[in-house]
Amino acid sequence: MDDEFLPVSFTLNGSTVRQSVSPRTHLADMLRGPLGLTGTHLGCEHGVCGACTLFVDGLTVRSCLMLAVQADGAAVQTIEGLSDAQDPVLMALQAAFCERNALQCGYCTAGMLATALELLRENRSPERAEIRDRLSGNYCRCTGYHAVVDAVELAAARLRAGEAP
Repeated sequence: MDDEFLPVSFTLNGSTVRQSVSPRTHLADMLRGPLGLTGTHLGCEHGVCGACTLFVDGLTVRSCLMLAVQADGAAVQTIEGLSDAQDPVLMALQAAFCERNALQCGYCTAGMLATALELLRENRSPERAEIRDRLSGNYCRCTGYHAVVDAVELAAARLRAGEAP
């Protein structure tokens, strides 16, 4: 079975991808390896740290836990695709992360942004406790989270006021 490769086809950031992969290849490894999209980071490889968070069919998933063959027929969006799409919610988050110094080393940033983006798409008026709860599945060793929560709160306020980029 180790030598067996399976075909997989999905939409990646708006373009169709067709590859043959080992059944054991995780989506994160496929994205970072043969597809060269390194914005998806691998931290714990156990689904705990959130660094590999991206969107599959519009919902956040941990790509270190998802096999590439499970993405067959799905729409996958990485941080590269989100940025290319000029999403106003993401742009508000990116600006707020810069202003509030919420992206220190940057390793967790893509996962934090994806998680915050999903939150603000669902709720433009989250309380700080809700922001903290939603981000609790994303580890960051640099910011202490206060700056990240501040950034999400700022982005939400700007979106509500119509001030987003």
